[in-house]
Amino acid sequence: MDTFTLSERKIRFEVTAQVSTLGNDLLVVVCGGREHVGAAAMAQPRPGISDPQQIGATSSVFTYVGHKEDIIAKSMSEELARSLNKKVVVVAGVHWDNLDPEEIGTIVKVCSELTKKVIAEVQKA
Repeated sequence: MDTFTLSERKIRFEVTAQVSTLGNDLLVVVCGGREHVGAAAMAQPRPGISDPQQIGATSSVFTYVGHKEDIIAKSMSEELARSLNKKVVVVAGVHWDNLDPEEIGTIVKVCSELTKKVIAEVQKA
């Protein structure tokens, strides 16, 4: 098993992804702010719905009551599965107190940029 860690930061919001390769599969733990487990998503690649020649992804998500990390876990797992053609599990836990909608948007963008970094790093290997 190979493991690496990447992070992305914007303003005060730093999010880290610890990525482990398990054979041809990926396990990604995403943390930021006060670390915890908020949601987990499993995604697998599949033929695209509108174009079977393209790779799509299907996911299942489990979220603890009161948490919102399902958005991060789902989007990250599907993008990684689709882009890398691998089964992926993403466990996400990010928390900062008293966020306004703009700050939440910033965190989602940070996670999107972090996903791109993970894809690039895995493709290099």
